[in-house]
Amino acid sequence: MKYYSTNKQAPDVTLEEAVVRGLAADKGLFMPYTIKPLPQEFYDRIDTLSFQEIAYRVADAFFGEDVPADVLKQIVYDTLNFDVPLVRVTEEIYSLELFHGPTLAFKDVGGRFMARLLGYFIRKEGKKQVDVLVATSGDTGSAVANGFLGVEGIHVYVLYPKGKVSEIQEKQFTTLGRNITALEVDGTFDDCQALVKSAFMDRELNEHLLLTSANSINVARFLPQAFYYFYAYAQLKKMTATGFYPVICVPSGNFGNITAGLFGKQMGLPVKRFIAANNRNDIFYQYLQTGVYTPRPSVATIANAMDVGDPSNFARVLDLYGGSHERIAAEVSGATYTDGQIAETMRETWRECHYLLDPHGACGFRALKEGLEPGETGIFLETAHPAKFLDTVEGIIGEKVEIPAKLQAFMRGEKKSLPMSRKFSDFKKYLMAL
Repeated sequence: MKYYSTNKQAPDVTLEEAVVRGLAADKGLFMPYTIKPLPQEFYDRIDTLSFQEIAYRVADAFFGEDVPADVLKQIVYDTLNFDVPLVRVTEEIYSLELFHGPTLAFKDVGGRFMARLLGYFIRKEGKKQVDVLVATSGDTGSAVANGFLGVEGIHVYVLYPKGKVSEIQEKQFTTLGRNITALEVDGTFDDCQALVKSAFMDRELNEHLLLTSANSINVARFLPQAFYYFYAYAQLKKMTATGFYPVICVPSGNFGNITAGLFGKQMGLPVKRFIAANNRNDIFYQYLQTGVYTPRPSVATIANAMDVGDPSNFARVLDLYGGSHERIAAEVSGATYTDGQIAETMRETWRECHYLLDPHGACGFRALKEGLEPGETGIFLETAHPAKFLDTVEGIIGEKVEIPAKLQAFMRGEKKSLPMSRKFSDFKKYLMAL
């Protein structure tokens, strides 16, 4: 299948080129030419299939033309060696728990899939070394670093904003060593993302190194996130005789996650509508109200992985709906919450339902609580384990939170990172010296 740029000023590319390059030459994001609907028989029996079986059917629609069936199946089954359970929180609201993977965050799915797909392409072409650049506001760095750890021929550089990720998140990508290097940037997530994008646009750098991105701008990172929307529907179908057209609420930062869900809907997934839940960085919410997209510098909140002032994947959402504000607003509504409202939601849900939300999931839960209409069923994405935000969560609920063994193992590691300014000239100098 061919992929085109959202900016429409670059040549079409193959899947392999889209994955290896990450970003199009005209700074646009790659999009597949076709989104194949899945047949009705698949939806009729989806509740009888395993997560891996469902994901393989979805992956085949995206990648089957470009990757041999046995290879693709192996990639999918290796990626999804953990469950993503749907858990009932209230009578009509369910949590899709995306924190049961190796780094306890939803990005384990996209990170692990991309590592395996890129590894396959590198082996196929006999390439020597690919350098992966990834900007993170918290969970992307750990998921990508752990997904790529030890993969031959790939070195990962994780750029993260100094003092703006939780200690546990930081430990998950600064303690690994081997083929993972952490760069502590004196700036915000948006500064980190700008450094990565500038690196891809620099001709001299790209002649010196084979660079790619593992952020959700990469098609191999964001498309596999569609897998768990189908699995959520399958579980809901199994659990209840009603609500086959759920409302799905996605805590949204860089918008890769909700874009994958919107792709799923285009493939025929029975979703009534989507809600994008924002923290105070409510650029998309304001766009829905006004029809005008106005990026601005991000502000720090307790839902730090959503602290994005210029979400990259907005370009894909716009492209998906032909640039029509009316069509986007018909399928996606928005919600925005302050730190106080997020904390209040976490406290109340713990007290009333004995369900522990992380700050991002709290935005999703609250948006459903306030936005569901009578008779509707809602699913929100619980994107990371609450223990990853230990001090914040314990401070809000006033109780100790049990730290899973996987996280405890990371906490025992020794942090190793290199300081980096927000100036591209410094970053380029560092990369050119590699």
